[in-house]
Amino acid sequence: MDRLKERIYATITMIAVVVGLSLGEVSSLGAVATVLTTALGLWLAAFVADQQAHRTIHGHLATGHELRRMLYVSSPLLSCAAGPAVLIGLAALDVLSLDTALTVAAGVSVISLFLWGCLGGLRMGGGALGAVLAGLADAAIGVAVALVKAAAGH
Repeated sequence: MDRLKERIYATITMIAVVVGLSLGEVSSLGAVATVLTTALGLWLAAFVADQQAHRTIHGHLATGHELRRMLYVSSPLLSCAAGPAVLIGLAALDVLSLDTALTVAAGVSVISLFLWGCLGGLRMGGGALGAVLAGLADAAIGVAVALVKAAAGH
């Protein structure tokens, strides 16, 4: 559950980043640097918070199995940059425009939120209609949060 929560949070954040990038003047190199440093920053913040919480609760730093679990749970915060980075790389190679790459990256992320919502709706026993409604709600909430973050300059 924690890993999925991190993936959804990272997806929403990456939507905000690529939308923000698409609203400004940026090069492919600047865009990929922004995407990668955002993912790294998210991961480092989560790792530091997890270590601090572990140290506070248990009286020692996480090591061994605890540390591996912590790194496993937080890894979606890094992997969220893969799709946008590949698309921006294609833009740098003139396979598509940077605006198209950023739009596709945002679209794929919104679709993933929709699909996670559908899966959640199905697992809750809502049937096909309930799943689609849950997916639409999750996608809409994700887009709204991402647009607020983008408008705030995050």
